[in-house]
Amino acid sequence: MAIVSDETVKYLSQVNKPTEEHWTHVYEIGERVPVSGIYRCIHCRDEITSNKGDVFPPQNKIQHPVHAKPILWQLIVLTQTQG
Repeated sequence: MAIVSDETVKYLSQVNKPTEEHWTHVYEIGERVPVSGIYRCIHCRDEITSNKGDVFPPQNKIQHPVHAKPILWQLIVLTQTQG
């Protein structure tokens, strides 16, 4: 879970009922990252930071047991970057 302190929470903004695809879509390994941010696997709940245009990491970055559900990334925090 992404964590903020009392001192840093002032830098966050909340989006109510986001409709943009980058909030609602679940991404697979190898897909291009649509926006920079923090992504969470919907099955194991591990989190990664990824930059726009990079590809989501392969299986060897996050080891799921063979019988486990696949790695699927969902955006949880959008970061505002320049460039």
